[in-house]
Amino acid sequence: MNPLDCFKPYDIILASQSPRRKALMEAAGIPFRIMVRPTPESFRNGIPPVDVVTSLCRQKADCFRDERKHPNTVIITADTIVVHEGEIINKPADAAEAFRMISRLSASTHEVYTGVCMHHQEKESVFYDHSLVSFRPLTDAEIGFYIDRYKPFDKAGAYGIQEWIGYIGITGIQGSYHNVMGLPVHLVYAQLKDWLCAKDKNAG
Repeated sequence: MNPLDCFKPYDIILASQSPRRKALMEAAGIPFRIMVRPTPESFRNGIPPVDVVTSLCRQKADCFRDERKHPNTVIITADTIVVHEGEIINKPADAAEAFRMISRLSASTHEVYTGVCMHHQEKESVFYDHSLVSFRPLTDAEIGFYIDRYKPFDKAGAYGIQEWIGYIGITGIQGSYHNVMGLPVHLVYAQLKDWLCAKDKNAG
């Protein structure tokens, strides 16, 4: 029996334009479609990182209130942040800011948090995952090459772990690799299974 068959009757919507999240959902074999709407991404300074990511993914889910009314629909929203020495590092505005961000992460360990908000019928599940990522010392040439070649301006912390800089620069990860990519897909799968495969679970 295919364990993904119980997902097929449902309209699973990934409310994200991130190509990394799309790739992770596809690799996990989860049937879904993309729906994107402009959403606010504001939070108060000084609040804990966990509260930031869970608040932001809830803000994104609020833009899909109509879709959430459909009984066969599941909405998935997510947000990822990088935290270095207690400071949240957002997406860079340009190459100069990306260079400064990666230079800060060089030769140090930082945190990555991803919050996920899922809605199905009247149910809401909000959770997060946390990983630690360590970089070896990076040269200015390596950082500049990466930025010029990969243009990581849509990424928190100005880098993608699955890209060149991840292969040559990262010395260790504690926690989920996929969380660092932008979605703890193992937790998403577990929640979908709990909600949508209840009959199969009871039968077993």
